[in-house]
Amino acid sequence: MKKWIRRVLIAFGATLAALVLVIVLFWVRAELHENEARADAAPSTGRFVKAGNVELFIQEMGPADGQSIVFIHGTAAWSGFWRETMIALANAGYHCIGIDIPPFGFSEKPARPSYGNKDQARRIVALMDALNVSNTVLLGHSFGGGATMETALMIPSRIDALVLLDVGGLNLNIQHAPEGDNTSALSVFMNTPVLRNPVLAATATNPMLTKTIFSTMVLDPDDVTPELVSLVQQPLVLKDATNTLGEWLTYVLTVQEVSLTSNPANYEALTMPTLIIWGDSDTIIPLKDGEYLKSILPNAELVVMKGVNHIPYIEDNGKFVEIALAFLN
Repeated sequence: MKKWIRRVLIAFGATLAALVLVIVLFWVRAELHENEARADAAPSTGRFVKAGNVELFIQEMGPADGQSIVFIHGTAAWSGFWRETMIALANAGYHCIGIDIPPFGFSEKPARPSYGNKDQARRIVALMDALNVSNTVLLGHSFGGGATMETALMIPSRIDALVLLDVGGLNLNIQHAPEGDNTSALSVFMNTPVLRNPVLAATATNPMLTKTIFSTMVLDPDDVTPELVSLVQQPLVLKDATNTLGEWLTYVLTVQEVSLTSNPANYEALTMPTLIIWGDSDTIIPLKDGEYLKSILPNAELVVMKGVNHIPYIEDNGKFVEIALAFLN
């Protein structure tokens, strides 16, 4: 019996040592390869615009005098994800503006982590002002839904319509909570970069796992093409990319923000036409969330896309564009 226990302990120790070695190796890799400046790494198809306390990287397409549409991406995405959609809508006469929402893509990260819905909405409003966009359509996806809806609630008279794709990050029905201690295991781990960052380097920003991670968000793994994988990885060369992701995750997981989006009663003021699009097989944010959102928005329609998981504009862009244009036109 003692011999068996000893063997188990030896095997466990060897496994743990191997895991630690892998994590350390990927952290070293991140330290060596995450060294490019934003200005050098950003694609030439876009530009930087000062918006509040950061410089946002944006990409524009379509006639400047067309109805503007501001595209707001979700977690780990950036404006490049919208390119195929933006081309289609620009060809239809719309002025398309894709934003990299900090800390993702090539936008400047704030001096201190400030990634709540209020801060992101203020940046979007500041960008609209900088571009002299008086009114716009907001098109938001996934976790970007929080920033999208906060912007609409902040400046409803300047929002002509909303297009919401499998949106989350709304913090609906969250109440103000007393300040808690920061001694929980999660809080300690997330607020300790020397522990957090090597794990993230071995997982979230590990290029060997990009395809695997994104495959969990689509119904057909073949939709995660080599081109999409390359697109996801493009900003990962930026200086301090893994630590930046860690700071964002720490903020999201440990800071409980109550904002305009948190109160369902506020949504009654959003009378602009609203299109909610949801994948019928969404495993990230369930369809019932979309149905609830429709019930609290006074002028909303819900379209459910068949055979789609969490990313409609990647999984079936042709159908998504068709639905969006029918609504926008």
